[in-house]
This record gives sequence, structure tokens and C-alpha cells, in this order.
Amino acid sequence: MSPDTDATASASPAGEGRLYTITELAAEFDITPRAIRFYEDMGLLEPGRAGRNRVYTQRDRTRLKLTLRGKRLGLSLQEVKQLIDMYDSASDTAPQLKAFLEVLGQHRRQLEQQFDDLQITLAEIAQHEERCQLLLAEAQAQAGRKPV
Repeated sequence: MSPDTDATASASPAGEGRLYTITELAAEFDITPRAIRFYEDMGLLEPGRAGRNRVYTQRDRTRLKLTLRGKRLGLSLQEVKQLIDMYDSASDTAPQLKAFLEVLGQHRRQLEQQFDDLQITLAEIAQHEERCQLLLAEAQAQAGRKPV
């Protein structure tokens, strides 16, 4: 890292708090710088510039953390962006909260359906395993009866 990059990582314009480099955020969240740039392209992050280097504020760090959490929950990046943007809005949040509840409800229904499907599949696997074990036991018993 150049001395300019080190200064950028801890400098703070107008009392905005600590600034982060793309390398620091990538290491902290165990993702690639390319992923961070992708999130920028999607409008989830809005880094500033210090010369040629990207600098990220605490707000960007929080948005990245929320983005990754949303992805783990199975939300699309568009859904994540809507949710994150909701917190940046100073306007009446009631319509936004209702929209968020609808997104969460849809996601819950989808996960519950997947859960039901998994339970059915696991029950079928258990039946096949039981049948295979029974057939194997019968084959071993028959093999034990045959003269050598």
C-alpha cells in the first residue's frame, strides 16, 4: 500500500468518521474487491475518491454489511437495495415499511415451500435407505445359507 493509501484509510473529511479502502472492506467481509465494485455498479455503495483510490465511509461499510446479510437471507440485490435505501429516506416510511413487509412475506412463503419440499424429499430418501438396507440384509442372509 502506498503512503497515500494509508493516509486515506484513516483520514476523515469534515468529521465523517473513519474511511476504508476497498482492500480493507474486502478483507473484513471476506469478499473480493471485484464483488465490492459490482455492488457499486448496482448502486448499493457510493465510494468517494482520494486521488485514484476509492474510499468508503462508515455508511458504505454498513450498506455492504446489510447487502451481504440480505444475500444470505436469499433476497435479490434489487430487494436489498430497496431495503437499504429505505433507511436513507427522510420521508414518511410507512409505505416503505409496508412494501418491506410484503417482500419479507413473499420470501417467507418461498422458504416455507422449500422447507416442505425438503421434508418430503428427506422422507423419500429415508424410505429408499430403509428398502436398500432390507434388501441388503436379505441378500446377506441368502449368501450365508449357500454352501461354500
